[in-house]
Parts: sequence; C-alpha cells; structure tokens
Amino acid sequence: MSSARRTSIISTVALALVGLAPLSPATAAAGGDHPGKGRGKDKALDLTVLATTDVHGNVMDWDYFKNAPYAERSGESVGLARVASAIDQVRAAKGAESTIVVDNGDALQGTPMTYLYGSKDPVTRSGLTHPMAAAYNAIGYDAQVVGNHEFNYGLDLLRTYRSQLRFPLLGANVTDEQPGVLGLKPYTLVNRHVAGHKPVKVGILGLTTPGSAIWDKANVNGRLRLGDMVTAAKKYVPEMRRKGADVVVVLSHSGEGGTSSYGPELPPENVSDVIAREVPGIDVVVAGHSHRDVPQKRIVNEVTGREVLLTQPYRWAASVSQVDLRLVKERGRWAVASSAATSLRGKDFAPNPRVVKAVQPYHDATVAYVNQVVARSSQELSAVESRYKDTAIIDFIQQVQTDEVRRGLAGTPQAGLPVLSIAAPFSRTAVFPQGDVTIRDIAGLYIYDNTLEAVQLSGAQVKAYLEHSAGYFATLPAGGTFDPATMTGAGGTPDYNDDIVSGVSYDIDLSRPVGSRITGLRRTDGTPVADTDQFAVAVNNYRRSGGGNFPGISTAPVIYNQQKEIRQLLIDWAAAKGVIDPADFFVPSWRLTAGGVPLVP
Repeated sequence: MSSARRTSIISTVALALVGLAPLSPATAAAGGDHPGKGRGKDKALDLTVLATTDVHGNVMDWDYFKNAPYAERSGESVGLARVASAIDQVRAAKGAESTIVVDNGDALQGTPMTYLYGSKDPVTRSGLTHPMAAAYNAIGYDAQVVGNHEFNYGLDLLRTYRSQLRFPLLGANVTDEQPGVLGLKPYTLVNRHVAGHKPVKVGILGLTTPGSAIWDKANVNGRLRLGDMVTAAKKYVPEMRRKGADVVVVLSHSGEGGTSSYGPELPPENVSDVIAREVPGIDVVVAGHSHRDVPQKRIVNEVTGREVLLTQPYRWAASVSQVDLRLVKERGRWAVASSAATSLRGKDFAPNPRVVKAVQPYHDATVAYVNQVVARSSQELSAVESRYKDTAIIDFIQQVQTDEVRRGLAGTPQAGLPVLSIAAPFSRTAVFPQGDVTIRDIAGLYIYDNTLEAVQLSGAQVKAYLEHSAGYFATLPAGGTFDPATMTGAGGTPDYNDDIVSGVSYDIDLSRPVGSRITGLRRTDGTPVADTDQFAVAVNNYRRSGGGNFPGISTAPVIYNQQKEIRQLLIDWAAAKGVIDPADFFVPSWRLTAGGVPLVP
C-alpha cells in the first residue's frame, strides 16, 4: 500500500472518530472551495462568525489616561461601541440566524472603568450590572471564554459577572477544586435555523491559558485547577461532534508558538496553533492573549490533513474578525466546504448608540473619578526614558512600595532587614505635569491592578534577579553608541519585564554577555552586597507569583502580603503628602555602561 493511500485511510478514520464525514472527492479536489452539489434546497448554507478578543474594558473610544478620545499613530480606534456597529451591519446583511458572535476573553481588566467597578466600587457590593456585561448584552453575543485577566478581581466578581451575562461563559480547562466554586461550562451548542435550510448546530469550545494558576494564585489556588488546553480540546471536540455539532469553533485565549512566561510546572502558554494542528474536528480557532493582529492564517491539521482557519482580532476591540463559512451537505449533515476571514476595523464604524447608552453612566462616573486632583507636582516628571535611565517617576513608585513594606514589617522578625523595591516602566508616555496631578495621571503610570507583596532574598538572589532583568538590553561593544530604539526589548522582551531595583546601586555593562552584566552592586552605605546579605524586597503579586519567570522570586519566603493595591498606595501617598517632589524620593542608583563607560547622560 502506498504511503499516500495509507495517509488517506488514516485521515478518513480520524474524521469518522470525531463525527465528521470526509468531503466528497469533488469538494476535496477543489481545495475545500467547491460548494458541493447537495440535494434540493440544502445545497449550500452560509454562516458567519464574528469574534473579538482582549477587549480589556474598552467600550467607549476613550483614553481615560489622557482624558481625550483614543488616538494612536496608526489611526486605529478602540472599543465595543464601534465594534457593535460593525456587528449590526453584518447581521443586517447576512441575517441574524446566519451570524454567531463570540468573545475570546480578557474583558474585565484594563481601563479605569473596569478598575472602578471591579475593585474601587465593585458591582458585588453596589448591585449594579457590570459595565462589560451591559455592553456585551447590548450587542448580543452567543458565547465568551474566560481570559487570564478575568480572575484579577477575585472569584466573587467573576461569578457576579457570569450571572449577569445573557450568554454562556466558558472554560473547558478550568475546573473547580471544590463543588460550586465557579462551575464554568466547557462548551455550548448553538442552533441556527436559516430560512430555507435544515438547522445547523455550532459547537463553541472555550479554552484559556493556564498561567492564571501563577498570575492570580491568591484568587485561584485551592479553588480552581487550570489544565492543559490541548488535552481539554482533545476531550471536548469529539464530544461536541458526537452531540451533533456540524461546525466547531474553538475560543482559545492563547497566542501561538508554544511559548510560556512561567516555568515548567504548568503547560505552555501560547498553543492556539498547536490546538489547530493536533486536534481533529476543528473548523475555526479564534486566538488571543498575545495582542497580535492576525486576520487570517491557515494551519493544516496533522491528523486529518484538513486546513483549520485561525484568526486573531486586534486587542482592545480595535477590530472584529469576520469568518465566513460555506457549508454543504455531505452524507446527510452539514460540513464546512470553505472558509475565509477578514478584519473589520473599529475606526471604520461610528459608535453604536445602543451600546453607548448602556455604558454612559459608568463612563461618566469613571471620567469624574480619574479627574480628581490628588496632589501637586513640583516639576514635570516623565517616564519616556525610564526603560533605559534612572528617572524620578519610577523612584516615586519605589519610594511608596518601600515605605509600605517598611511599615508592614514593623514589629516582625524581618523589621531590621534593608528594604529593596522592584518596579518596571509600564508606560513610555506617562507623565506627571508640573502642578495638579490627578488619579488618571497616576493610573497612567501604574496601569496594572497589582497588589504589593514582599519576599526575603539573599544578596546572591538579588544579583541573579538583576542579571535576568538585564537581558532586556541588546549587547553593545565597548566604545559603541547606545540607541534606545534598537537596543531595548531584546528578543521581544516587553518593557514590563525590565525590572529596576532600588535600595542598592549597580551598573549594567552591555559589553558583557547576558548573565554577567551587573557590576558594582552596593548597599546604600557603599559597601558591596555580599552573597549572604539578606533583604526584604517589595514586589508586585504578578512578579512574585512567577510572571516573567524571574529567578528565585516565586519560591522565596513571603514576609508581607496585605492585599493592598499598588496604584491605590501611590494615590494615597501622594494625597497624604500633598506635593510630589523628587527631592523626597529620587536617588539615582543605576546606569547603563559599556566597558565601564556610562552610555546615557
């Protein structure tokens, strides 16, 4: 038997196992684009799937940090209000019964509005409908999967949000450690009755990256188990097919490439392409999490030889993916004969009045909240150079974290430890203007909803941590010229993994190989840091839980954790002082060098 014949038989068997009839020779010969002859009125049916991902609290096309309409140089707009108009247009053109609308997760975190109603004045306490639930319900979605950021504000908020949705919230690889903790459905089966055709059943499976077991350990540990996404897909795709799914769409809150930002204790983080390649029976994969813009990609399934369409809409509802499927009848049931995806850009559509009305009260309250003045700055403080130069605005964060940990350790056995602080440049555009500083100015500097923790590290561990962080910079020979545009973010390292440590002084020598760049590491009194020295190190919960895979930090003893949000600590510190003055906290303590020669004035 020839190898080609053997492969054909294996593919046919695999299709049968997942409940798929193989395409007819005519359809297969046409590369999946032949409409098929079918029988009578059911010769072909067109179905459209519309998908968003990583909306991150963006409903209105508004930048709360700038107090102005959102704008970026590419011309993109953001927000579900604009996406809603695109969805309405497609529904009107295709018909509601021919359209499925899905969201791929990370809805509940990302803007001051989601912070206000998730933490500051949570809907669990006020009894209000969450603004994101109000927006999604107004649009009329069919399903959503939990993203990793859905766990940021705790399970009480997530349960409340789920109860307010008019469609299922999915999570096939998220299981309860105890009965009744969350109880997410793995998938949903949506029936569509298109006029003139027999019904079609669409199976929608939801999968989320397992990193929340680390990133939100305080919220999920002992309550939820986050399993391998590929394993879950292999379990549930055949089950959906057995239950009559003609079309299978996988919502995969995960990027591509098998990469991970955590250690070997958890399955890989970005596996959307792996799912398409290894799991038979899937027609469409909606990817996300990585914030990439991938309108259409085709991946050949290794088991069946069929092409799977992968699409990733752009983050913050800057786009919605439109996936057009043509179905034909093959041996008595619907099958996908062809597929194509396009990207509908939010900038091309006006905000939808129905969605604007649904969230306007939340938006107005958020604008009022973020524009509250909390202090005055004695001078302008900018973060534009913070990723490669010691700046006062980062030392503002360091001072607040240091003060809080020192206060929290008072009266404990660790009270006498020198306190170090870790912070990273989250924003390149953050600025405190000279004069009034508002909540939005501070929120624009510290854009994440992290809480503060502290661990105990040795001098050797501090140095190893700094060496890991120094990999953010490209290598530069002695005598070379440093170019921030090309020599930061080496290997695609994000700015939020460019960790800076205060409470010690050090140089980062870029002429040295990664792993041996930290020189002159000294305590504040000028003495060299010894390997055996002990420090209390202030750090955010994301990093302490293992995010970024920095050495030593996730296994170090936790000596402070009072669940205080760093952003709120910054606001409270500034309000108590009344004046933000670099003279109170700015201590230049690190610099970039090459061959010992400073690189940045």
